[in-house]
Amino acid sequence: MLYYALLFLVISFVAGLLGFRGIESGAATISKVFFFIFLLLAIGIALAAALGISLFA
Repeated sequence: MLYYALLFLVISFVAGLLGFRGIESGAATISKVFFFIFLLLAIGIALAAALGISLFA
């Protein structure tokens, strides 16, 4: 998930440098969504691990 967030962030930067504003804003929005999904999953797994809940058993 973090890989895709970084990928779309790079696409956003390149599109911004080349002047493609529509693609830049779209890729930045997708990057933010993927990053927040990654953040929620990481926090959820860390909380489950701290509480001793086995997610993969």
